[in-house]
Amino acid sequence: MSEPGTLRMRLDRLFREVAKFGVVGGLGVLVNLAVFNLVRHTTELPVVRASLIATVVAIAFNYVGFRYFTYRDRDKSGRTKELTLFLLFSMVGLVIENGVLYAATYGFGWDGPLASNFFKFFGIGVATLFRFWSYRTWVFRALPAKETVQTAESFLEQPPRQATRRQPDHV
Repeated sequence: MSEPGTLRMRLDRLFREVAKFGVVGGLGVLVNLAVFNLVRHTTELPVVRASLIATVVAIAFNYVGFRYFTYRDRDKSGRTKELTLFLLFSMVGLVIENGVLYAATYGFGWDGPLASNFFKFFGIGVATLFRFWSYRTWVFRALPAKETVQTAESFLEQPPRQATRRQPDHV
């Protein structure tokens, strides 16, 4: 396949992946913010604790969405390793997301409902960049490209070459 055609296919696949990630992630953001505001306004928990609960609920929601929608065509062997890596990178994202909210709330004193939602949302955005990179790179690993597998299989099916002896030019 030509270079421009290959590049176009790769960009198209990346665009579809980003779009699917965005759908699941967008719904995860809604879950995260809804749970955050529900916990914040129905309990006496501090802002960051309410946010931690909401983030954990969103992480569970997102795993199901990513595994069965965004990355359903990816390697499914090693689910224990996949889930472990997902949780590890999700916890790093949790620290990023809630670190932003913590800094705004306790570092700058911005604790009103509007400020809390803004910095919660901003923290989600920053953490999402990290999550997208880590999930696609380490958690939901791509299977080998179909063309690569077919090429390798056809190479293996070829009969072995016979060694030929070169005859001297002057006999």
